[in-house]
Amino acid sequence: MNHLFKKIRTVPDFPKPGILFYDITTLLLDPVGFSEIVEHMVEPFMKKKIEVVCGIESRGFIFGSAIANDLGAGFVPIRKPGKLPSKTIKQEYALEYGTDALEIHEDAIVKGQRVLVVDDLLATGGTCSAAVQLLNQMGAEVLGISFVIELLALQGRKKLENQNIHTIFEVS
Repeated sequence: MNHLFKKIRTVPDFPKPGILFYDITTLLLDPVGFSEIVEHMVEPFMKKKIEVVCGIESRGFIFGSAIANDLGAGFVPIRKPGKLPSKTIKQEYALEYGTDALEIHEDAIVKGQRVLVVDDLLATGGTCSAAVQLLNQMGAEVLGISFVIELLALQGRKKLENQNIHTIFEVS
């Protein structure tokens, strides 16, 4: 797996000073590597009868749609406000300085559907926690969350207690 992690470019001080950004676009250039990552992300959920994969904007769309394809499931984007064309449900969440929000089409999930949430990175857990709250409001059964990278120092799992979390790479 280390050979795949090496394909992810790190960019210091992006998007602001003190942040080390993990740029997955360099991994996406390698079709075999991308395929391998998707395979590892989907493997723990193959027998869970997932009906819908929800990808969190925007890199979660890349991995989520590929995972949905592998599972024979539908794909639903969870987006920033104002990006979806039909009626939505919104969930706000706290940032270090202020708030942000996520939206999903109100008809995207049927109550009781078995859902997998996908994103590229687990940092503080705020965004993913908001996505899970949205899905819970809709009556979804969230069976798991799959990430490419987890930044352990930020302890994002604490905001996602009682969730079945799977990550490919853990970074201290």
